[in-house]
Amino acid sequence: MNGLTGIEKVTYGVDDMSLSCKFFSDWGLNLVKDEADIKVLETLEKSQIILRKTSDPQLPKAIEEGPTVREVIWGVSNQEALNAFVDKISSTVDITWGDDGIPRCIDPNGLSIGFQVTQCQKADVKGTPSNTYDQIFRVDLPAPVYDRARPLNISHVVFFVEDLEAHERFYIDLLGFNITDAYPGRGFFSRCVEEGTHHNLFLLKVPNRKKGINHVSFMLRDIYEVVGGGLHFSGCQWDTLVGPGRHPISSAFFWYFQCPGGGQVEYYSDEDYLTRDWKPRLNLEPTPENYAEWAIVGGLDLETRRQKLT
Repeated sequence: MNGLTGIEKVTYGVDDMSLSCKFFSDWGLNLVKDEADIKVLETLEKSQIILRKTSDPQLPKAIEEGPTVREVIWGVSNQEALNAFVDKISSTVDITWGDDGIPRCIDPNGLSIGFQVTQCQKADVKGTPSNTYDQIFRVDLPAPVYDRARPLNISHVVFFVEDLEAHERFYIDLLGFNITDAYPGRGFFSRCVEEGTHHNLFLLKVPNRKKGINHVSFMLRDIYEVVGGGLHFSGCQWDTLVGPGRHPISSAFFWYFQCPGGGQVEYYSDEDYLTRDWKPRLNLEPTPENYAEWAIVGGLDLETRRQKLT
C-alpha cells in the first residue's frame, strides 16, 4: 500500500485570472483565497483548484503552450505514510522540497507532481439513489431537481502523453497506482487507492496529439446533480464539449465543458466502486461506444431544457 488517498490540488496557469475564477465559481467551487496573483477555490471536501497567471515565475514549467494544468498534488493518509512513500521513490526520482514543505518530482510528461498529508474532509451531504425493479431505495420521496452543482472533490485527471510505457513504469511500478482498465497501446485507467473510485488518473496516447491536459473531473452526489449542475453552468454561458452522457467504462453519468484554464472539466456521478477483487480489463477497444454509450453534442439549453442546436 502506498498510502495515497486521492487528488488534493490542481494548479492551472491561466491567461485571464478573472475569467478563470468566474468559471470555477460558476462551476460550484468556494473561493477561499482571492489575491491579485493567486486564486484558490475549494470543493466541499476541500480539494483545491489553484489559479496563477501563465507568466507567474512560481509556477512549474508548462508541458504545453497556453493555459494548462501545471501541477497535481496527491494526498497521503498520514505523515508516517508520506515519509515512507517519499523514501521509497527518492532512490529512483529526484525529489525537491518547496517552501510549502511539499515534496515534488517530475513525471515522464514533464508535469510537476507532489505529495502532502491529506487535508480533505468527508463532506456532510447525501445523494439520492435511483429505484430499480428489484431494489426500492426511495419511498414516498421524489428525486431532487438541482438548481446548480456543488462538487464534492477533484476525482481524476486525464492527460495526453507521448510515451505511454514510461508513464506505466512511473505511476504503476514506482508510485504504486493500480491499473483498472486499459486500451492496449492507447491508454490506461488507474487509481491510487486499492478500494474506491474507478480511476484517479487516465493517461492517453493519441496519434498526432502532443502531451497536455485533457480534462479535470469533479464528483457530484448523484446523477440528478449532473443534470441540474450542467443546466445551470450552461445557462452561465459556458460551452459544452459533450454531455450529458454515460461512460460504459466506469458506468458514470457525465457532462463536459470547455475550460479557459486549458482542456475541459467534467461533472460526473454514479461510477463503479472497485476493490482488490476487481479484475482489470486490459484489452478494451478504443471505440466510440466504449467512450460513451450515449451523449448529447452541445449540451442542453437552460431555457428550453432541450438539446442546443447551432
